Amino acid sequence: MDSWDEIRTAFQVARAGTVSGAAEQLGVHHATVIRHIDSLEGRLGVKLFQRHARGYTPTDAGVDLLRVAQTTDEQFTQLVGRIKGQGDGVSGELIITSIGELSIILAGVIHEFNTAYPEIRSQILTDERIFRLEYGEAHVAVRAGARPAEPDNVVQPLMQLRPVLVASEDYLARMGPVESEADLARHEFVTHMDGVNRAPFYRWLSERVPDERRRIQTTDARVLREAILAGAGIGFMSRLDLLSYPKLVPVIESPEEWSVDVWIVTHVDLHRSKKVQTFVAFLKDWVKKAEL
Repeated sequence: MDSWDEIRTAFQVARAGTVSGAAEQLGVHHATVIRHIDSLEGRLGVKLFQRHARGYTPTDAGVDLLRVAQTTDEQFTQLVGRIKGQGDGVSGELIITSIGELSIILAGVIHEFNTAYPEIRSQILTDERIFRLEYGEAHVAVRAGARPAEPDNVVQPLMQLRPVLVASEDYLARMGPVESEADLARHEFVTHMDGVNRAPFYRWLSERVPDERRRIQTTDARVLREAILAGAGIGFMSRLDLLSYPKLVPVIESPEEWSVDVWIVTHVDLHRSKKVQTFVAFLKDWVKKAEL
């Protein structure tokens, strides 16, 4: 596309709102920016910006063009991430994504991996949304739940997690122990928001506890953890979390049906790269030794 430089210039002008801001971002003279905008508008036969004393504001036509330019720019950035992940050595940037509940496991693994491979720089991305490996948003994903089914991804089983229903010692001193499942209906709970977590253990809980007993609901695993620690109510945490918080007490035996599968997911283009293969093997070995 012989006009891509001009489109990219227009994109930067829209982001900065001024010619000088775009020139600084692109590393070119402001006259080059003006020339690109004039040329692109001449080529398309429409005005892309309204010029005024404070800078440049996109017209409706400009907004349409720049929306496409932004998507293209993001895809180029993601492509660079994928290409960088294809090196032959165990070095450079390694991006791992997972849900917040698995962050304690990943933090321990990545600390040890970085120690063993000091040329690695790791990032951990935790979010409720699924990061897209095909766009290079991450090199390795650790996901929980049903087996991921996105095309062009390599999926490997990692382990099973069985969460624990726990409460703080202060909470149990205030509200009393849980002697049976029937006792749950009189207790207070800290849970994920409806629709955010469809795990089997949350379905189990919703069948036994009325909604009004769910005193705090959140979309953030960190808020969930801190609320349980503060004595706000009973909630779910992993068995691994209990090693870090010895004052939390399991309140009921965890049934088999609560178990959740955990998967390692990599994109087929990066799956056999030295860096990804080394980390995946390291992660599997770490989990095996930890007997999770």
